[in-house]
Order: sequence, then C-alpha cells, then structure tokens
Amino acid sequence: MKEGIHPKYDAAQVVCACGNVIETRSTVPTIHVEICSNCHPFYTGKQKFMDTAGRIERYKRKYCMQEPAAEQESK
Repeated sequence: MKEGIHPKYDAAQVVCACGNVIETRSTVPTIHVEICSNCHPFYTGKQKFMDTAGRIERYKRKYCMQEPAAEQESK
C-alpha cells in the first residue's frame, strides 16, 4: 500500500436514536443511525406480520382480464 493516501481507520462509535452505542472501526469517529439491532422490530421480536389472506384474489378481481360470458357458460 502506498503511504499517505489511505484514510485513517480508527475506533468509532455508532450511536442509535434509542441511545444504544456500538463500538466498531471506521474512517469517521462517530456515526449516527436511526435504528439498530436493539430497537429494530425484526430483532426484538415485536415485528407485526401483515395479513395477506385474500390479496391474490383481490388482485385477480381488480387487474386480471375477465373471460367473456359465453366462454364461462361452456365450461
């Protein structure tokens, strides 16, 4: 590696909006984030799952082409 062209890579702190502080290494001394593993719903187990029942049928009714009435009767 060439001397003097690389940024300084030192210890850094990642500070979350919830107040959690994580020690890591970076080229900047402090990094501020909005969400971390302590407050993210996926990692805390508080994730809410959306009910997807009926979404496919609703999509088909709204966007899929309807068969002509004559074809539906012959089936």
